[in-house]
Amino acid sequence: MNFPTQIESIAGHAVADLAQQFGTPTYVYDAAKIVERINDLSQFDVTRYAQKAASNLAILDLVRRHGVLVDSVSAGEIRRALAAGFKAGSDEPPQIVYTADIFDREALDLVVEHNIPVNCGSPDMIDQLGERVSDRGITLRINPGFGHGHSQKTNTGGEQSKHGIWHEQLDNCLDRATRNGLTITGLHMHIGSGTDLEHLSQVCGAMEKAAHIVGPTLTSISAGGGLPTPYREGDQRVDIAAYFDLWDATRNRLATAFGNPISLEIEPGRYLAAESGSLIAEIRAVKQMGKNLYYLLDAGFNDLARPILYGSYHPMAVCPATEPGRLRPEQEVIVGGPLCESGDIFTQEEGGFVCNRPLPKASVGDYLVIGCTGAYGSVMGSNYNSKPLAPEVLLLDGKAHQIRRRQTFEEMIGAEIVPEVEKE
Repeated sequence: MNFPTQIESIAGHAVADLAQQFGTPTYVYDAAKIVERINDLSQFDVTRYAQKAASNLAILDLVRRHGVLVDSVSAGEIRRALAAGFKAGSDEPPQIVYTADIFDREALDLVVEHNIPVNCGSPDMIDQLGERVSDRGITLRINPGFGHGHSQKTNTGGEQSKHGIWHEQLDNCLDRATRNGLTITGLHMHIGSGTDLEHLSQVCGAMEKAAHIVGPTLTSISAGGGLPTPYREGDQRVDIAAYFDLWDATRNRLATAFGNPISLEIEPGRYLAAESGSLIAEIRAVKQMGKNLYYLLDAGFNDLARPILYGSYHPMAVCPATEPGRLRPEQEVIVGGPLCESGDIFTQEEGGFVCNRPLPKASVGDYLVIGCTGAYGSVMGSNYNSKPLAPEVLLLDGKAHQIRRRQTFEEMIGAEIVPEVEKE
């Protein structure tokens, strides 16, 4: 990760020009970086994007045009995938898969209506699907009994996680599938986001054990997601080739044992999107509070929630509004937003501990760029404090394309209804 603390451009576009054209705060995505991350995973048979990381239709269209398939975790994400041009149906490999721990009623209706394959994360889902359809293949998301992640809140394995089917219930799920006329054709395991190669490799052994319980009806296995993304200086990028070799060996042993080919999928979300994104904000106050110096932005956790949720680190840089090219001395600062919450701080660690960051000296009107915000940034945006959702811009082929405009106040309150009451 090489992210200087003072910058003037993003992917060849002047930060100041982007801010003036689209306003602040604004999310900007470098399409070339997404494509670069897609190409990293080309050895896998199927790359299936976990669209919850960044689900703008333009981003979904971009990954689709580069051969990536999609995972949907809600009825809304199914509809997004269809709107972005992915095709419904059970082709091999299917372009859309529904992966979740429950069916809400709308999601169940959609997977039945559009014949969308389901990756079941709870035993009850097998029965609920079986009441509506039969003679279908399903996949199971297995919780192998252990997990790992960059935060306890992103750990998706083990007893403290709600995700997946407990590994000791696999036999019961086989019985449920048989009773409902469903065939288990695939297995999926995901133990958490931000895991390291050692923990990711442990999943291979757990997958192989589970696969032998299911047997030769299997035609695919998924390594899940969770590939770590470098956010800090010195963070190491995961060795994709070594990771593929682990899974390829597992796949080949299973194919030999079952006598049929096994497709190998991977399900990245954050890995594809995170490094592409930058959140451009304007510094609106520089204030001294005792020993602490604060830069307060016009962006808050309504725009970027990861720091307050997970204590996540994001690289930051100042873009001077005047005197471009002149390097400014650095000073220790705390970076926060405009919201009426003490937790509205971008420089904090897990547990809410506020920390300083060395950043160039800045004034009101300068811009601050928060990097690596392409994943779980805009998609977690809210209207807290009646703030509008920020626009999104895709930098593609040398042009800045607005892919979502800033929400208007009228749109924000458009679904709200004041009941008519009789006058006293």
